[in-house]
Amino acid sequence: MNFNPADTALVVTDPQIDFLSPDGVAWELVGHNVEDNDTVAHLEQLFARATAGHYKVFVSPHYYYPHDHQWEFGGTLEEKMHEIGMFDRPGPLNMEGFQGSGADWMPQYKPYLESGRAVICSPHKVYGPEANDLVLQLRKRGISKVVLAGMSANLCVESHLRELLEQGFEVVVVADATAAAQHPELGDGYAAAMTNFRYIASDVLTTEEALQEIAA
Repeated sequence: MNFNPADTALVVTDPQIDFLSPDGVAWELVGHNVEDNDTVAHLEQLFARATAGHYKVFVSPHYYYPHDHQWEFGGTLEEKMHEIGMFDRPGPLNMEGFQGSGADWMPQYKPYLESGRAVICSPHKVYGPEANDLVLQLRKRGISKVVLAGMSANLCVESHLRELLEQGFEVVVVADATAAAQHPELGDGYAAAMTNFRYIASDVLTTEEALQEIAA
């Protein structure tokens, strides 16, 4: 894939405290893999390089409002997120208690995400972008190629990869700018994602490789 700020964008899923901080409610599940991959630092490098290179930055976040907790069925990890209050907000129009909560951005990302240049999409609700406006926002800006990173690898990142490909986008995934749960019973989510990324994505890059391409 040829990188060009005119038609290529950085898309990051869920760069939020609940996934990426030891204070987050999912840290017990994903923390080891986040640390092993140095995911937090790699995402910051991607935000910085994309911003400096005039690439558009899009964030597909995850929020749950009280009415979302009235759903009657869900998958294993979906149910777990509701159970532990992951990404919980009091309402879509209520910012009370947002700063520093598990739904907030990691502090080091805020200069890039709160600059007015990043596109913060409406929240996705399970894993993929089908329920939010990411595809619309990309198309409205003439984007046809996506550099994809964020959390978590085998859930939201993989679901975004699959849907963006089905929607006609060219997508590369940054392998060490993501992470996943590694569970003794459910299995290694990161290893599963890496297998599928290699089969599905246009390419799978390291952060170092992606930074070189974005700078080119």
